[in-house]
Amino acid sequence: MLSRSASAPVATGRTRVLIADDEPLARRRLRVLIDRHPDFEIVAECVDGLDAMAKLQSSMPDVAFIDVQMPGSDGVTVARSITGAHSPVIVFVTAFEEYAIEAFGVRAVDYVLKPF
Repeated sequence: MLSRSASAPVATGRTRVLIADDEPLARRRLRVLIDRHPDFEIVAECVDGLDAMAKLQSSMPDVAFIDVQMPGSDGVTVARSITGAHSPVIVFVTAFEEYAIEAFGVRAVDYVLKPF
């Protein structure tokens, strides 16, 4: 399980976003959509589940867009690994609708189907 450290990043007043997706085009599309909103700041991008687990702990995002199927560890396992006082809002992004029930079981607030 990932736990949060006591030291938080410097507050910028912006919503901190993590993107975790193994598909470069999907990450790019999310970046483009998020960059349109000045109140959002992308603090980390991850290409697999293990990287996502590490960066969730180190970057402490407010929102995490997580692909369901990634190498290293799937997105549901990544979401289950989050513990501690600071847990991000989780939005799953995937091409597979059959994981929706499981995704909402790990506190997802939304489940967005690709392409978006």
